[in-house]
Amino acid sequence: MARNAEKYYFPIREAILSALPIVDEFVVALGDSDSDDNTSGLLDTIKSDKLKVYNRIWDEASFVDGHIFRDETNFALGRCTGDWCLYLQADEVLHEDDHDIIVKYCKRYLDDSRVDGFLFGYYHFWGDYEHYLPHHGWYQNEIRIIRNNAGIYSRGDAQSFRKNDNAKLNVIKIPARIYHYGWVRPPHLMTSKKKEQDSMHWGKERAEKEYKSRQSYYDYGPLGRLPKFPGTHPAVMKEMIARMDWRDKLNYGKVYNMSRPRNKHETLKYRLITVLEQKLFGGRHLFGYSNWNLIKDRD
Repeated sequence: MARNAEKYYFPIREAILSALPIVDEFVVALGDSDSDDNTSGLLDTIKSDKLKVYNRIWDEASFVDGHIFRDETNFALGRCTGDWCLYLQADEVLHEDDHDIIVKYCKRYLDDSRVDGFLFGYYHFWGDYEHYLPHHGWYQNEIRIIRNNAGIYSRGDAQSFRKNDNAKLNVIKIPARIYHYGWVRPPHLMTSKKKEQDSMHWGKERAEKEYKSRQSYYDYGPLGRLPKFPGTHPAVMKEMIARMDWRDKLNYGKVYNMSRPRNKHETLKYRLITVLEQKLFGGRHLFGYSNWNLIKDRD
């Protein structure tokens, strides 16, 4: 599901292209974007019979606690016809190196009714395409494949899934990752995107009021304090990465701008917990987010 994706620099085209080689269809619930957005035109450049776009009107009555995201995700889910449903948000991209792994697990457990879905790891990129956040407070894993027609539905603000009467899904963690680019965009668009997103949680009136006093350029903080990403990006991201033109707006040093509130991962509490996790627990998050029942891979 998406709305104003082109306007706010979502890699929606790249997300779709990253999945097309391994899916039978790709369903998009496209919201009624603003007049200065060209998401529809962007999707038209994808020449594939697999792509199925449904034009939608977003109900402002659902602009509270992110329920509109859940509702639109469930609409798209209801149009899927396959055995398994791969869920990508508009800022999430697959790496081509993981295609075979994903297909292998879907085939392996197709007839195993114990398995509701599959859990993916995450890379959260921050500010640019070189730095990422393996920090406490950023979810390490999430369900991104679910069994179709099994009473499974999107919940909350479409972060994850439950089944039947709010039961957790039984999932297997697979060695594949989601590349999350939700915090990589020009600083002025990052602020605009956050305002748009917050309006879906708070309502438009409160969002307008809250953002009146905020600076127009988002401050990503000192990137010099963050680890550099050691791997490769999905091939479909090559052109988008090459277009990056806001390096001069970023702080590549290690000194904070103390005139603005710190981002969550910059606070002393989260920095200390992150150090403990990385030094003593091999990067495993303490008290981490978990919305599933993990079952063991039979191999």
